[in-house]
Amino acid sequence: MATYPKQVKIIDVGPRDGLQNEKSPVPASVKIELVHRLQDAGLKEIEVTSFVSPKWVPQMGDNAEVMAGVQRRADVQYSVLTPNMKGYEASVDSQPDEIVVFGAASEAFSQKNINCSIAESIERFAPVVAAAKAAGIAVRGAMSCTVGCPYEGEIAPSRVAYLAELMKGIGVERVDVADTIGVGTPLKVQKAIEATLPYFDVDHVSGHFHDTYGQALSNTLAALQMGVWNFQSSIAGLGGCPYAKGATGNVATEDVVYMLHGMGIETGIDLDKLVDAGIFISDFLQRKLNSRVAVALINKRAG
Repeated sequence: MATYPKQVKIIDVGPRDGLQNEKSPVPASVKIELVHRLQDAGLKEIEVTSFVSPKWVPQMGDNAEVMAGVQRRADVQYSVLTPNMKGYEASVDSQPDEIVVFGAASEAFSQKNINCSIAESIERFAPVVAAAKAAGIAVRGAMSCTVGCPYEGEIAPSRVAYLAELMKGIGVERVDVADTIGVGTPLKVQKAIEATLPYFDVDHVSGHFHDTYGQALSNTLAALQMGVWNFQSSIAGLGGCPYAKGATGNVATEDVVYMLHGMGIETGIDLDKLVDAGIFISDFLQRKLNSRVAVALINKRAG
């Protein structure tokens, strides 16, 4: 019988990864309220926003406003995505507890996503990581497409190992093993994690699974069996990568917590409050969707 961790820490990426792909603007006030509801539910790590050019990700254009509006708690870690030195420098005034840099285990995805090779992407991040660590800011590395790529197909574990080694080499402190397009299955996920462990111990590895084929909870269980106790998920299952065609949302935080509690694993999260947070953001997005549909119908009739 498998031995599972007694407790799990979850990073909710909903405010950033979950909302970045929404076509209609989500006001900063709603994003701030979502962060507050997540921390009220017991989340101790929240990925709040991304300091990326609004030209590429318009939804994150209010990053500084959102960070300034969050009523922080001393026991909660607030992270932000920084795609380059310019993004990092823009984030500093917001005083993030952690920055997130990223790289892909797929050369094709790296070229499509950030127009450079894997090695070049890590070279770009090296000064960002150095600056953050010098400023006392923690650094996490997101490793995308660790089991599958929309352009290359299946990804060999050796490519994951290559990326993990590069991340370790520039000083990244912990990494996410991400199934960006949700094509992973339990054994493939375990092989990707195994490829990471020579460079990062299990306490510094987290699972990040999308649910395109309904495998995210199975993959979470497979990672738990390896001793992984850090996971990322998104409230209400929101999200999807803008550069990964067909990728659906992240696994829902509510589903992960329900499963973990059912296994007797502690999370420190109040499931009822978490569900309320999911209803809050889902209701808002549904109203926005209904509004867009109504406008489209009016325009069609007027035409």
